[in-house]
Amino acid sequence: MCGRYLLTSPGEVIAQAFGVMVPEVSWTVRYNVAPGTDIPAVCERPVLGRTLDFLSWGFVPPWRDPDGADRQLINARSETVDEKPSFRAAFRRQRCLLPADGFYEWQKVAGRKRPQLMRRPNRQPFAMAGIFESREGSDGRRTASCAVLTTRANDALQEIHTRMPVILAPESWDAWLDPTSVPETLLTLCHPVADAYLDVTAVGDRVNNPRHDDALCLAPAGSPQDAPAELQGRLF
Repeated sequence: MCGRYLLTSPGEVIAQAFGVMVPEVSWTVRYNVAPGTDIPAVCERPVLGRTLDFLSWGFVPPWRDPDGADRQLINARSETVDEKPSFRAAFRRQRCLLPADGFYEWQKVAGRKRPQLMRRPNRQPFAMAGIFESREGSDGRRTASCAVLTTRANDALQEIHTRMPVILAPESWDAWLDPTSVPETLLTLCHPVADAYLDVTAVGDRVNNPRHDDALCLAPAGSPQDAPAELQGRLF
């Protein structure tokens, strides 16, 4: 699954990479993005075209109360997304790109779950495949919720977790956002990235707590001396 990720690129970098306008709202660097928060998403809008919106991470199916306390659907399995009633309609008509600079997963090591950070070797942002649903709450406000699509982990990540986000290549973005794309085409895009696409860093336990959202979440596991220079002297 994908339950936590990283988005540290400036808004201008994301806007340029995805061909959208820089958001008018204040852009916040995120080191520990958690479910239940509003996250940036690139969507294709009628008339407006491609936009950068903010969606609540935790998909609400059409028949659920958007104000309810039901369990959040943060991920959708790409192998069944076109079949599951919760996701089928959104997959066919409301897809989005979720910019990220990395994602976290927890690996069982000596009876404990140790956080691992997956990022591109060049530290450039990438796009996770997403779906979304727009709903109106009891207060009349319209909100949109989303889920990250997942696929089987590639060989390099299998020892950490069996699942990983669907990461879309830039040449697939147009097809993913195109409302006329058919499910058969879309499903061919939902595969693991190559083993060399991501590298892995074991990070400290600070990221375990979703309330921690700062650069210290990136500190490698171990002593302060193992941390990046800008973090040394600030750990522990």
